[in-house]
Amino acid sequence: MFAAEYDSNTHYDEMFAPDGTCRLHYKPFFETLKDIPVEKLKQLQFTTDKAQMAMGMTFNVYHDKQGIEKILHLDIIPRIINATEWKRIDEGLKQRIYALNLFIDDIYNDQQILKDKVIPADLIESCPGYLKQCIGLKPPKGIWCHITGTDLIRDRDGEFYVLEDNLRCPSGVSYQLESRELIKRVFPNLFSNLGVSPISDYPIRLLNMLEFLSKKNNPVVGLLTPGVYNSAYFEHSYLAHAMGVELVIGQDLVVKNNKVYMQTTSGLEQIDVLYRRIDDTFLDPLAFNPESLLGVPGLFEAYKNGHIAIANAPGTGVADDKAVYAYVPRIIKYYLDEEPILANVPTYLCSEKKDRDYVLDHLHELVVKETNAAGGVGMMIGPRAPEEEIELFANRIKQNPRNYIAQPTLSLSTVPTLADSQVEPRHVDLRPYILYGQEIEVIPGAFTRVALKRGSLVVNSSQGGGSKDTWVLQQEH
Repeated sequence: MFAAEYDSNTHYDEMFAPDGTCRLHYKPFFETLKDIPVEKLKQLQFTTDKAQMAMGMTFNVYHDKQGIEKILHLDIIPRIINATEWKRIDEGLKQRIYALNLFIDDIYNDQQILKDKVIPADLIESCPGYLKQCIGLKPPKGIWCHITGTDLIRDRDGEFYVLEDNLRCPSGVSYQLESRELIKRVFPNLFSNLGVSPISDYPIRLLNMLEFLSKKNNPVVGLLTPGVYNSAYFEHSYLAHAMGVELVIGQDLVVKNNKVYMQTTSGLEQIDVLYRRIDDTFLDPLAFNPESLLGVPGLFEAYKNGHIAIANAPGTGVADDKAVYAYVPRIIKYYLDEEPILANVPTYLCSEKKDRDYVLDHLHELVVKETNAAGGVGMMIGPRAPEEEIELFANRIKQNPRNYIAQPTLSLSTVPTLADSQVEPRHVDLRPYILYGQEIEVIPGAFTRVALKRGSLVVNSSQGGGSKDTWVLQQEH
């Protein structure tokens, strides 16, 4: 079943130690897996694929001319994380989100961190996610980043590192929730016996957090979606249904006297909290992008006047910028006087001459990323890039250095994955979700993205990646 050349030496493998022995917390699963015939595994995988399509677990790929609706392939072999490792992740993410929230609030108000020259002022002012319209803003309960999806990777040393922060409209949690339901059916007894942390209460936690933002006791909550053609529309409709809230598009809403109303068959109904899945600048054509047809005219003014809460708050995109990411360890130290529990990946800022010179001299070794891009767009993996792509990125960096960072090519950890008729290692990352309401909560599971091609480091779904259910154990095994 396992590939004869299964490699657990080159990378950190989550199931096998370098000597080929199974790691302790994976042993019960390994014992079960090795007794299942390959044909049975393939049948289970086929059934899971069909179930995904039947449930509508699809996403849109805008650049795919062959058809835009695809399932996000769910590999049936779960990723398992032991309780001790998860405790460190939990503590590290709470620390990080708390500090980032203080940073965003400071950036739009006192700007003390800029006055103390911990971060260059021009780096913030040149950030596309920094919205001057939000200067002086005080969001409800002082919270800016209500929902965060932070991407982690595990290097060959076995340590988890933060790869990037997603604080605007992080996606993927619905696939995590639905994947759990499907994989529980594949391994029902094993799931129960291992004591896997539950995640099914996420919609309740999300709704409680959203309601906490309102001044009212029983606020009306809505989820604002760009519409059915958005790549994450399945998630928008799934979460709205799971929370029991209205799913609305911009045309469903109207602002009167700085209050936001939803048009219903029985007239207008005021909305008190809006979970927006639209990027900041498309929220309100009067305040931001005048060409936006997705937003609601007057929404931002209603928000500033305290008549509606919005999650995440407009302006949080400043902390999504990959150049700002490089300063997060300093941000944590500045606001909390603590060392980061979870380290950043070493990062070179092309806006700084010393870093830029190094990057241009070592493009063949580095991963280059656009500072404001996502989904694997605007990225070059140096060791695997053809010469013409390297030259292209060299020119782009010289022309607009602020727009690029570079990082070492990391050895992402691998997890056993069903590939054709055998189990092979595939590279993965990890996206836990963090809610910030009355307190900061890290959901005890994550959206694991997997590179389905042998040797590939690209896990993004839009670039051909898949996913895995992530089992966080409640106790050590």
